[in-house]
Amino acid sequence: MTTPAFSSSLVIPAYNEENRIQSLFDEITGFDGELIVVCDGTDRTADRIRRIAGDRTDLTIRCLVFDHRLGKGGGVIEGLKAARAPLVGYFDADGSTSIGEMQRLFSHLSAHDGAIGSRWVPGSTLRVRQGIMRQMESRAFNLLIRVLFGLTYSDTQCGAKVFTKAAIGAVLPKMTSRGFEFDVELLWRLQQAGYTVTEVPIAWQNKGDSRVQKRDMIRMLKGLFAIRFGKGNV
Repeated sequence: MTTPAFSSSLVIPAYNEENRIQSLFDEITGFDGELIVVCDGTDRTADRIRRIAGDRTDLTIRCLVFDHRLGKGGGVIEGLKAARAPLVGYFDADGSTSIGEMQRLFSHLSAHDGAIGSRWVPGSTLRVRQGIMRQMESRAFNLLIRVLFGLTYSDTQCGAKVFTKAAIGAVLPKMTSRGFEFDVELLWRLQQAGYTVTEVPIAWQNKGDSRVQKRDMIRMLKGLFAIRFGKGNV
């Protein structure tokens, strides 16, 4: 059996991120795993990634390009499928979570099958908070998730999650969602399969320019009900 070249792979879904993807990579140092950027937009994100990859010889950067919109979840799925390491994860292109925090999450996989960052558990640090309305929407959403899926996590939507590749490989074939509801379904599938996922306080900062709009929230809610009651994806 061939030994993987990397101990960890991180997926970065990057839909039309040409204006801020450079700043994300400027902040990444000391990461010896692979970084998989999934580009499925209409701008020049992929071109920027290729230039960054040529300049940053200290990093291993792969760029996956698709000519159609995959959705947030769809992009993460394609990246996770392509990951070559035994430990995998994903985080947002806006840089709300640092590479150091992602590496800290990986350290929890010696005792668990997954580790997810949380903004709402004791010990978390919110350097720049979301607006009050966004916070209220987040807490209401979390309550709904607890009722529908029985998930006890305080924060299913924080864009900082890592898992063993074995656990991910076991549940990805069952996944139906491709939108922002992907995180909830993934955690629910892992729980159903008996895998352990721990919630870890994280240092996080709101970078603004959220890609989750009101129409996305409506689609997300419809998708969650469809997943929970077995009617497939919406």
